[in-house]
Amino acid sequence: MSGYQARQEALARAVLAACEARGIMLATAESCTGGMIAAALTDIAGSSTVVDRGFVTYSNEAKMDMLGVSANTLDAHGAVSRETALEMARGALENSRASISIAVTGVAGPGGGSAEKPVGLVWFGLALEGHEPVAQSRIFEGLDRAGVRSATVETALGMVLEALRQTTN
Repeated sequence: MSGYQARQEALARAVLAACEARGIMLATAESCTGGMIAAALTDIAGSSTVVDRGFVTYSNEAKMDMLGVSANTLDAHGAVSRETALEMARGALENSRASISIAVTGVAGPGGGSAEKPVGLVWFGLALEGHEPVAQSRIFEGLDRAGVRSATVETALGMVLEALRQTTN
């Protein structure tokens, strides 16, 4: 097992334990990772007590159909934006039994980047029931496609864990 795989597994186990301790379920809404966050969680036996569902919304149509992301948001800000990440996270909560959701949308590369949205830019959205959704971006520079996607999974799991540690029921 590589170092990043070991880190991801440790984070996934910690996320599952934190959700289980709170008695809540989790949903993912993934674009650039194509289900890798949900896979990291469901690779662990017993995850079905915590993982409700994962939405793979690679296309704009999927983001709108499955998560209720507004066409206006996509037109005005694009798929890789703070606004879209927030709507994806909200939509995952609204369309699941989960109490926490993590959403990711980004430019994994090697193509598709621009000056405004370079390869490696990923927006993360996190929604926790009873709290205002939050978003943050990261630029994973100098990584290939696989590296950007792996770093995104690790960051997303870390965000969920941190949100659960910082809030109370």
